[in-house]
Amino acid sequence: MFDTLCLIGFTIMLACGQLLFKSAGLLMRDRPFQEGVLAVATAPTFYLALVLYGAATALWIWILSRVQLSVAYPWVGAGVLIVPCLSYFVYGDRVNGYYWIGAVFIVIGIVLTQMGGART
Repeated sequence: MFDTLCLIGFTIMLACGQLLFKSAGLLMRDRPFQEGVLAVATAPTFYLALVLYGAATALWIWILSRVQLSVAYPWVGAGVLIVPCLSYFVYGDRVNGYYWIGAVFIVIGIVLTQMGGART
């Protein structure tokens, strides 16, 4: 159970990092490339995203010391579900019906890979 909670936490960390990277990336919009890079380089959200990804990487390494990669890695796929949902609320991004059909298959795949998953 604790391993599963860590995997959920890892997935949420990655999703939040993506939203922070998007926020930093929006600073580049409608600017010349060099000016956009400077805007990102001075954006706290960019550095927060890097720190979050660094912490997620440390957690991931710890998780892999306890869980087989074949069991842990499908949780990365859960980000494909979480990020667009969060971006809908934060940035107003829209997804079409095909996305939701694919999302159902991803959920089914994650559930199937977790059934009887071996631990290291």
